[in-house]
Amino acid sequence: MLELTPDQCRHLRSLAHHLNPVVMIGNNGLTDSVMREIALNLDAHELIKVRVLGDDREARAQYMQQICTDLGAAPVQMLGKLLLIYRSSSTDKPKIKLPKPKKAEK
Repeated sequence: MLELTPDQCRHLRSLAHHLNPVVMIGNNGLTDSVMREIALNLDAHELIKVRVLGDDREARAQYMQQICTDLGAAPVQMLGKLLLIYRSSSTDKPKIKLPKPKKAEK
């Protein structure tokens, strides 16, 4: 699973503000086809919103964890029923340029 700094998360949240959810997780949960769809959209866009149907907050947190672990992505934010997920493109030219992590001060 990819780790992001707080500054990088803030930057990604600002970029995602206008995005619409591209994948929905329905009552069947994280099926193989849903995971494939998420992987395809991460490859195409790098930063995606996923809408989760249902009211179970624990299930949404588990979905976020499983998606990020299985696909090598980073959890950016879980806001209500929306999951914001980031994964850098595997090509040489990523679409989104993340801020560099700041050096730890002594």
